[in-house]
Amino acid sequence: MRALINSTYITLDGVIAEPSWTGPYFDEDAAEYAGAQTGEADALLMGRVTYDGMSAAWPARGDDPTTGGAYFNSVRKYVASRTLTDPEWNNTEVLQGDLISAVRALKAQDGADILQYGYGSVTAQLVAAGLVDEVRFWIHPLLQGGDSLTTPLPKAAMAFTLLRTTLLTSGVIVAAYRPATAPLPSDDE
Repeated sequence: MRALINSTYITLDGVIAEPSWTGPYFDEDAAEYAGAQTGEADALLMGRVTYDGMSAAWPARGDDPTTGGAYFNSVRKYVASRTLTDPEWNNTEVLQGDLISAVRALKAQDGADILQYGYGSVTAQLVAAGLVDEVRFWIHPLLQGGDSLTTPLPKAAMAFTLLRTTLLTSGVIVAAYRPATAPLPSDDE
């Protein structure tokens, strides 16, 4: 079964929205980590807000592999939305019907990991349903102010086990967690 990996940029005060503040921290080290992450995934899953932001940004970057454009513009993309009917971004499919059933079906397909960016209502529902296999919080060393991860979301109480931390040269800490009920990876993974 494919793993669903959530990767979220977050500030010290819990802000995840409008991640333009990540720019100064996205150095060569971060690019290498991000490249390894996308290299393990052959699909993206996103909610409507993330889709709107990414579909506005990535097509303009073309297929330059040094910017990530080649990956984001060609990878298979799935969007959870009740209002998006005709996505214009290449290789994008709107999930139909029940979100939980649709994601279970995606995970059951053959393929590599499914990567999801951001943490909002879609992620909270998937965590509550036990479908998120790992969350990776990219903790940025700044206070941003504004709406944060504590902004009301659907209830998704879940305990997590720390898998690893990675300290990037920019000061960003990537903390990777797996649901506490999931088996820990073997040394072979």
